[in-house]
Amino acid sequence: MRYIKDLYEGESVREVYYCRQTQSLTAKTGKTYYALLLADKTGTIDGKVWNITSGIENYEAGDYIKVEGSVTSFQNKPQLNINRIVKAREGEYSPSDYMPSSEYDIEDMFKQLMGYIHSVDEPHLAKLLKKLFVDDEKFVAAFKLHSAAKSMHHGFIGGLLEHTLSVTKLCAGFADHYMLLNRDLLVTAAICHDIGKIYELSGFPENDYTDEGNLIGHIVMGVEMINDVIRTIDGFPKILESELKHCIVAHHGKLEYGSPKVPAIAEAVALHFADNLDAKMQSMKELIAGVDDKATWLGWQKNFESNVRRT
Repeated sequence: MRYIKDLYEGESVREVYYCRQTQSLTAKTGKTYYALLLADKTGTIDGKVWNITSGIENYEAGDYIKVEGSVTSFQNKPQLNINRIVKAREGEYSPSDYMPSSEYDIEDMFKQLMGYIHSVDEPHLAKLLKKLFVDDEKFVAAFKLHSAAKSMHHGFIGGLLEHTLSVTKLCAGFADHYMLLNRDLLVTAAICHDIGKIYELSGFPENDYTDEGNLIGHIVMGVEMINDVIRTIDGFPKILESELKHCIVAHHGKLEYGSPKVPAIAEAVALHFADNLDAKMQSMKELIAGVDDKATWLGWQKNFESNVRRT
């Protein structure tokens, strides 16, 4: 199989890809064209059908399609100009080639996360984590396999677990370095900060926003989940509940980034920076992995507001 990450400009392609999205659009000239988002386990690529001929057979988003075309570049990103599409038949592809997955072992990552869960001494926070990550088998199964985003970072199977573990490690380090931080509160907030994403995003292969995700979002849904669990724990301190919820609602850091509140306590500040750091470093990792090994300057990147260079 010719994976998307290995495609280079000027290459002719004849391969089966998963069609994640498709649109019929109208160019400035009035001509109709198709815009597709194609995917495999290594990433995605924009596809364009500029000439709609009999070689473009009927297909829909969610289909595996055999495409023929050539790789070009648009705004420093590879793009596939397609001149033929045939809907692939069973046996012509292996679904495992189209599910992007974490490079790390999922069970090993979850074991590491459980180590941090068991390190929480505050009894109410410990009960909350146990109810979510030990007792709720359905939640655990979804959490292990979910992505952390549609496309920005960790958008693959196991991505939510990988991101959560990384943020938790960072927060534990912050707590060891800055004595003013309440370690149990911060570690619990780190572990729970993105739990709402199991409902914000659908599972693979779609990995797209659900209606609830679009209308409510993972931050609010995560707080609702925490609230439901806390109601089952006798004597949960009200101020501790508010501090934990605040960390979650403030972890994006700014109102314009989707946080209902900006960080007001030290633990919320630490969580925000850990979350942002891990997201940015993963985005940088994915950016560098997606370009030619010989490339040095990678062009202007909106996510970093900079012309990014490989060191």
